[in-house]
This record gives sequence, structure tokens and C-alpha cells, in this order.
Amino acid sequence: MPVPPSSPPPVSRTPADGSLSIGAVLALLAPDFTDLSISKIRFLEAEGLLAPERTGSGYRRYSLNDLERLRYILTAQRDRFWPLKVIREALDKLERGLEPAPHDAPSSRPQVPTAAGDPDLPTALDLGRRGDLRLTDVELRDAAGLDKPTFEALSTYGLLRPDPDGHYGDAALAVARAAGALAAYGIEPRHLRPFRTAADREIGLVQQIVSPIRSRGRGAGGTVPVDPTPQILAECIALHTALVKAGLAAD
Repeated sequence: MPVPPSSPPPVSRTPADGSLSIGAVLALLAPDFTDLSISKIRFLEAEGLLAPERTGSGYRRYSLNDLERLRYILTAQRDRFWPLKVIREALDKLERGLEPAPHDAPSSRPQVPTAAGDPDLPTALDLGRRGDLRLTDVELRDAAGLDKPTFEALSTYGLLRPDPDGHYGDAALAVARAAGALAAYGIEPRHLRPFRTAADREIGLVQQIVSPIRSRGRGAGGTVPVDPTPQILAECIALHTALVKAGLAAD
């Protein structure tokens, strides 16, 4: 697994095929690490910190990843005074997906990545927003590419629900389009009932949580408590997505 480069600037001279001899590695790194020698590179290999490939005749060949890994090791020794044990632990963390800490951090050891929002997940703002779309059943079918039997089956199993005026909004259109896409894989509306059941259970759980908040009404000073429903639902969806990803990764 590639090791992120350390603080020194990346090597500007790189071979076209990405393969380096031990002498070429020394030539590239010596300007930044004046005490580096071929014997030291071999020592680091003997300590298990480097593992270059070998040619059929036994010559070492270093990849660009090996080069940056060696740069990281040498920088840790020179600038941070890390012993080999600490460097080995840091390399292991980087290989397991941890990230180098910012250079101004109190600890420069690799850290667990900061959680980044999944751009494909709806936010609380998205969930709390009410769209203006109001489609008839025919318009919904046409927009989603559904035939009438499929539309009726989705309605029977509760996946499509009209509003009190008999219209369908943005969410219903998204459901219809997703169901239509799954139909191409042989997944019928009756197979989608567990999704409806799971969604209703999540909504029911959230309603139990927020009901006391709503019943309290205005608080001190006449302020109205913020409805946490969209945020809790967004976290529920994030949890569901994370569980699916974890399940796929475990297979």
C-alpha cells in the first residue's frame, strides 16, 4: 500500500519506468539526507522497513513507493528522532489506512482519518426540505419509466403513497425510479417490502424520540425547540449505509 510522502518535497526526477537501482535511490535522496549510504539503505531493509523487489539475478529494484517510504523513514529519524520501533509502528499505521498527522499537531504519529461526509447521503437540510413537485400517477409512471402493473404493485406494498390530494412528490419519484432500476435486475416490488418495513421502523423510532420535545412546546423565553427529526433521520440513514458497506467489506 502506498505510503504518503513526508514533509520534504517530492522527488522531482523520476525514471520513466518507475524502477530504481539502489544507487539511483541514493542519488535521488542524498541531497536531502547527506549521511545516507548504500549500507544504511541495506540496513533498513534488513530491519524489515523496506522490501524492494529483486530481479532474477538478485539485484534490488525500488519502486517510487519504496522511494517515498524510505524518505518517510529518513525524515522521521532526522527531524523527529524516532527510533526504528516507532517508525515501524508508524509505517504499519499508514499501511492500514491511517493518515499522517499535520506537521503542527502535538503528536506527529499517523492518526485515524477525520470522518468525511458522504456526498451521496442526504443531509438533515435535504430531509427537512419539502419539494414543490406534485405529480399525478400517470406523470409519475412516465417519469420513472414504470408500467401500470409495476406501479400498482409498488402502491400495494406501500412503497408509493400519494399525499391527501392524490399527488406524488419528489421522494415518491425517487422511490419509483429506484424501483424501476432494480426491476432491471429481476427485483420485483414484492421483494422490496422489507425496505418499506425498515423505513417505517426507523421513522417510528425517531418519532418516539422527538415526541417529548414537540410536546414541551415553547421553552424558556418563548423559544421554540428545534425539531431534531431531520438530523436524527440523516444519522439513521448514515448508519444504514455504513452497515451495508461493512457487510460488503466482510464478504
